[in-house]
Amino acid sequence: MVLELADIQIIVGKNAEFEAAIRLGAETVISRATGFRGYAVHRGVESPERYVLMISWETLENHTIDFREGPLFPQWRAIVGPFFAAPPRVEHVVQVAPSP
Repeated sequence: MVLELADIQIIVGKNAEFEAAIRLGAETVISRATGFRGYAVHRGVESPERYVLMISWETLENHTIDFREGPLFPQWRAIVGPFFAAPPRVEHVVQVAPSP
């Protein structure tokens, strides 16, 4: 399992609209992607225009090839992209220790 971490900065004052859009995009577009396992979105406390999107994928390639190079990615970006103040910073991590 691979966890995608997307650090997203949105346009000031667009929180409610972005939160609705990211939920819609994840539930109607990303959820249909090969290898998708689940997602969560967190909003910054000190920086309320900062969001962290976490998506669980079966493999790295499910995100980088199947999703990013496939037909679903443009659909996703059309929904959430208008709210971005800058391109998201995306990294992938794997779990090395379980929670107790």
